[in-house]
Amino acid sequence: MDARTQRTPRKVTAATIAAKEFARRRRQLMRLAGDDAALLIAAAPERMRSADAAWPYRQDSDFHYLTGFPEPHAVLALLPGRDVAETILFCRERDADRERLDGPRLGTEGAVEACGVDDAFPIDDIDDILPGMLEGRARVYCHFGQEPEFDARLLAWMRRLRALRGGGVVPKEFLALGYLLHDMRLYKSTAEIKLMRRAAKVSVAAHLAAMRGVQAGMAEYEVEAELLRTMRAQGAVSAYMPSVAGGANACIMHYNANRSPLRDGDLLLIDAGAEVDCYAADITRTFPVGGRFTRDQRALYEVVLAAQEAAIEQVRPGQPFSAAHDAAVTVIVEGLRALKLLRGSVASILEEGSYRRYFPHKTGHWLGLDVHDVGDYRIDGEPRMLEPGMVVTVEPGLYIPPDADGPAARWAGTGIRIEDDVLVGRDGPQVLTEGVPKQVEAIEALMAGR
Repeated sequence: MDARTQRTPRKVTAATIAAKEFARRRRQLMRLAGDDAALLIAAAPERMRSADAAWPYRQDSDFHYLTGFPEPHAVLALLPGRDVAETILFCRERDADRERLDGPRLGTEGAVEACGVDDAFPIDDIDDILPGMLEGRARVYCHFGQEPEFDARLLAWMRRLRALRGGGVVPKEFLALGYLLHDMRLYKSTAEIKLMRRAAKVSVAAHLAAMRGVQAGMAEYEVEAELLRTMRAQGAVSAYMPSVAGGANACIMHYNANRSPLRDGDLLLIDAGAEVDCYAADITRTFPVGGRFTRDQRALYEVVLAAQEAAIEQVRPGQPFSAAHDAAVTVIVEGLRALKLLRGSVASILEEGSYRRYFPHKTGHWLGLDVHDVGDYRIDGEPRMLEPGMVVTVEPGLYIPPDADGPAARWAGTGIRIEDDVLVGRDGPQVLTEGVPKQVEAIEALMAGR
């Protein structure tokens, strides 16, 4: 190994979360699994966009949660109760020639220091080393069925284990790692909340820049460009493909073509969020391209706003996850009745579900390392209770189809959604994304100052 290879990597960091926190998470996971288990998780593979052009690399969220390790071609092995080393990382070695082409690597020594694992070995040696480490383990927790290449290697390790010394003791059970790990990820630590606040702050700045820059005649992609520019200028990336949906495009739930021209008199729905160190924000705002709501637009908008405010109030410890949605639906039904878009009593409309024509989705989801984060919404058939440290989105909406007739024709082709990220605090909801205005007067004042 020459001196170039031995140099400390240039600005390669595992994560902004301390190595001791990753170690604590691994210990907690191993306690849940038991001393007779093994836990295996692979880094995300590199994804190719076309031919030999790769997408920007993004680590697997579970792998990041347990290691903070930022590179592909790595496997984490957790071996609770093992005398020598319980946490083993297999990763690429330093390679001066490859690093000149692809950028610096941590290498095995750097991985031990940065991630706090007990030991690290070259990934090229995993087939010779890992099978023996699994001998005598009763069960293996892994993400079987997600990555075909990893699945094939796991089966090969089992075959090699059987061949050890005339027949090694092969684990009898293969269990879903997410069953243990994803419940842990629901509860955000102080360090995680700090990162999510940072992601929220960058996202707020991006939305404000986009709102201030909107003009009739622009294309949706020009607004998207301002969102992405602001995120990158602050060291973040986009957590997902932004939706910049003018006019009737806002009635498409997952619109992201972002190609249409913006027209004066239309509303513009922007759903965009930044990612900081793999932690996501998720904000949606709807506002008039021309800067002022029409009377009809305001009437519908204020129904959604009232629904969101009612839902946020339910994001409290001890409340079921479903309480926010139930509160939002009730307010929306009452508002749609007042606007003559629904007929019948509130109770009958709720029972029949006729409101779903205009409000077809749930009011929120978990948020964290994934935009639609992991974690069960129901336990034993009952809605999960909210607890401090959980983070949810609250995002009711109304979407009047372009072909609406009758009383709804006044709003045909109108889509409105308002979304914020809310931390379940010990004393109630903490809105992380409140810096983007959503009251009608505040939106119009911001737009007037363009």
